Amino acid sequence: MIRLLAALPLLLALTACTSDDASSGEPTSPASTSASSAAPSAAPPPPAPANRSCHDLAYDAAVAPTDESDPVPCTSQHTAMTFSVGDLDTLLDGHLLAVDSERVQSQVATTCPARFATFVGGTLEERHLSMLRAVWFTPTVEESDAGASWFRCDVVALARDGELAPLTGRLAGVLAKPEGRDRYAMCGTAEPGTPKFQRVICSSNHSWRAISTVPLKPGRYPGEAKVRAAGQTPCQDAGAAVADSSLDYQWGYEWPSASQWAAGQHYGLCWAPD
Repeated sequence: MIRLLAALPLLLALTACTSDDASSGEPTSPASTSASSAAPSAAPPPPAPANRSCHDLAYDAAVAPTDESDPVPCTSQHTAMTFSVGDLDTLLDGHLLAVDSERVQSQVATTCPARFATFVGGTLEERHLSMLRAVWFTPTVEESDAGASWFRCDVVALARDGELAPLTGRLAGVLAKPEGRDRYAMCGTAEPGTPKFQRVICSSNHSWRAISTVPLKPGRYPGEAKVRAAGQTPCQDAGAAVADSSLDYQWGYEWPSASQWAAGQHYGLCWAPD
């Protein structure tokens, strides 16, 4: 799931005016007084989500554009934690953009992954070897029409394809520490490229582990032959480095497909038995 797992400030203030009642034209008695009444104030926009709140989301809910679930205590089971809340920039050349417009959504899709990197820490490679991902939400169209203009960035952990794992422990800076990287590391159920292979979090049953990445130059997809060839030597060397014997060892290489490349995965993964 590389929905990357973006936006900036603007809140629209709604103001209400008060006006005096117009005279009815009827004479008043000397003892009568004129009264003025205020028009009711506009309702405030729905509040923004609370930062560092936790949610117990299923996978499908985590990859949806909006989320109206209630937070749960972070001490109870949860699969998502909000690590950043910000304001949407919905103005373009003086025109108000719809919250579900491509421009607004692309802002969040850029900002949340950048803030995710700062929040979980670690190097780019360490994040690529992790099952932690960033997901994000914006108000519903109805909430936006009522004045809501926020975005919410959450961190989730993949248990396997289409399933989230419970979050445990401190998440701020988690990938900057060896125990945190191990807790959310990426493993495999079998040798990469075989029918039984599936990526899983390493706390699940597994037999292989992702040990390093092979960075590839961004741009047009170079084709399967080139991305496949790019990882042969680096992954063989990586496999030898973690093996008990330099003469008898296994290694694997998983290269990005054209669709994964289009989604932003410009790197391959080196694997070794675990």
